[in-house]
Amino acid sequence: MVRVNPSTPISTVFTRLKADQKIALAKLGIRTVRDLLYHFPARYENAGPTGTISGAQPGTDVTLYGTIQKPETRKAWKSRRPIAEAWLEDASGRIKLMWFNQPYIAKTLADGMHVRVTGRMTGTAGKTYLANPEVERSNISAEDVHDTLFTDAKTFAEQTLYAIYPESKGVSSLWFIHAMKRVFELHVHELIEDPIPEDILKKYNLPTLSTALVWIHAPKTKSDADAARKRFAFEEVFVLQVVLAESRRETARERALPVTVDRTALKDFVASFPFPPTEAQTKAIADVLDDFEKPHPMRRLLEGDVGSGKTAVAAATAYLVATSRPPKQAKLGKQVNTRDDQGNITTILREGGTLQVAYMCPTEILAKQHFATFVSYFKDHPIQIGLITGSECRKFPSKINRELSTKISRAQFQKWVANGEIPIVIGTHALIQKSLQFKTLAYAIIDEQHRFGKVARHSLAQKNGLYPHLLSMTATPIPRTLALTIYGDLDLSILDQMPVGRKPIITEVLGPEKRELAYARVSEEMAKGRQAYVICPRIDEPDPTKEMAVQAKSVKAEAERLRLEVFPDAEIDILHSKMTPTEKDDAMTRFEKGETDILVATSVVEVGVNVPNATVILIEGAERFGLAQLHQLRGRVIRSNHQAYCFVLPEKENGNTKERLKALKTAKNGFELAEYDLALRGAGEFYGAKQWGISDITMEAIKNLKLVEAARTESTKLIEKDPTLENHPVLRELLASKSEKIHIE
Repeated sequence: MVRVNPSTPISTVFTRLKADQKIALAKLGIRTVRDLLYHFPARYENAGPTGTISGAQPGTDVTLYGTIQKPETRKAWKSRRPIAEAWLEDASGRIKLMWFNQPYIAKTLADGMHVRVTGRMTGTAGKTYLANPEVERSNISAEDVHDTLFTDAKTFAEQTLYAIYPESKGVSSLWFIHAMKRVFELHVHELIEDPIPEDILKKYNLPTLSTALVWIHAPKTKSDADAARKRFAFEEVFVLQVVLAESRRETARERALPVTVDRTALKDFVASFPFPPTEAQTKAIADVLDDFEKPHPMRRLLEGDVGSGKTAVAAATAYLVATSRPPKQAKLGKQVNTRDDQGNITTILREGGTLQVAYMCPTEILAKQHFATFVSYFKDHPIQIGLITGSECRKFPSKINRELSTKISRAQFQKWVANGEIPIVIGTHALIQKSLQFKTLAYAIIDEQHRFGKVARHSLAQKNGLYPHLLSMTATPIPRTLALTIYGDLDLSILDQMPVGRKPIITEVLGPEKRELAYARVSEEMAKGRQAYVICPRIDEPDPTKEMAVQAKSVKAEAERLRLEVFPDAEIDILHSKMTPTEKDDAMTRFEKGETDILVATSVVEVGVNVPNATVILIEGAERFGLAQLHQLRGRVIRSNHQAYCFVLPEKENGNTKERLKALKTAKNGFELAEYDLALRGAGEFYGAKQWGISDITMEAIKNLKLVEAARTESTKLIEKDPTLENHPVLRELLASKSEKIHIE
């Protein structure tokens, strides 16, 4: 007999697997016995007090296992409506199954068929039946089912929950129940060593691994199932937090270029902004300054609601870096004299001797906007700023006009960055191309790209092994539990205040019959000289030869319809991802200058597009966007002190859509909306969380702040005491096995 262990192939234990079952198990990622044990139930069904036909009580929802007998059809005596019926038998008795107005069901059943039946017990004692039950066919007999589910008299009396598993064609939940019993009989679950230290299990009252495996697959009570799920959720979060703790420790060993923190000079620079900073901005700037004064590189996530002023924080902190000189450099760059229009001689600074800043943006449109914003902040300061994208390179100030930027060749741009003459460089991913080399890069700012990868980060490191400080920024509010779990290797700063005078946006959800109200508001705003966005889910109309259940509005067709039927006197333009960079620039320039009244676009405007004069946005097909994306789109019109309006226009409304869109209307800010989104749909797809290789059970547990904080606390203590996990070999082995799934960058 083959000795079975957790690594034993599943086909060795179950030698009679059919071809479709092998395919199904492979599809579910089940190749070994360990894989099978870690294939957790998605939910549980209540099968009544005893799980037998004789024990099922009227008025209860039950799941019963048995054999079909005498399927047939007949007509009701009075109403003459068709009825399909059959009997379900098990060792304890039998019960009638009835389906009203569904006579075809009888043809799908046959005498002797083994099934699992789920439905509500109807009628009175002695005359009970299951009305319109769901039937699942099984290749396992009723006797095998009860041998599997009830191993002894005590279990028979206590068993109330049956596991329902993620299935695939060929392997049902019933198959998994039978398979788990076989594995438990072999005691394989007892051979898997527990990665969680015993003292932590006791501290948080968590079951051991072997106990939890039994409880999650064959719970006698709901509390057993809950305890097991809590334990496995803690395990996954704990393992992830150990990885994050190792990452934080690794960062603490790295060295950064020291930044001269001149708080007096910074205060004067911030005072030149066209607005007073909020307390949250001042606090975030102070956080970054504190990090600058530490010997190791900063790794910080700046999380701020749309319009909360993250770019101003980036500019203020970049100013300190761009006015700091590298170690052992005698002079802060080279000073040169220039004459103004009146002939006066002014001494300015050429920044060849300062530290450098790289500000990376996800799109060319956003890079150009941030470049323009930085120019407005730095126009009265002798600091050069560069822009590099896939289509062009620019430098501010121009030699001809110090208030403007000038276009320069890529070769010249690369030369000036390499010799340190341009201290602040803003751009797209072109910033990390090998052809662009920084002289003394000390600070990297990443916009809307929180998981800035190790490869990219190392490409910005200096040849002498010094790493830049890293500030990652996002306008997508992240619930605290998720931030601690997925971004736990970054320190967190939050901008939770809006600039003084900013009015809350008015959001309305309108059905098709009220669309004219949105158009009326757009007309009123245009009469005041304001502008509007119209967002559509598609670029082009769908292929007319193909049937589609829902015809989503497209940018091109909607722009034409608005131009002809709704706003004939307005200047209407379009913007979408298939346009060339030049076409996009021209469209945005016209909109920014006010030459365009209405910009019809896809979600390409979601991130960062800043036109203060735009005060109203219409979002077509709103149910096609996530709550976070809708909030981002709405943020395009929270850019001034004018009252802003957002009209959410779904194509269809069901219960779930109404709930989501209601939350968009009532949430006070993006942080509240993010918490609601997490509670509504879980963290399964939240911010790409699936890419981390975290299971659904843990995604749900991430809602539990205490669990996440406990796992973070214990992992930090563990790494401090045992940095290499020498005393925790099982945990170390588990980390190694999951390294490909957990993408900590």
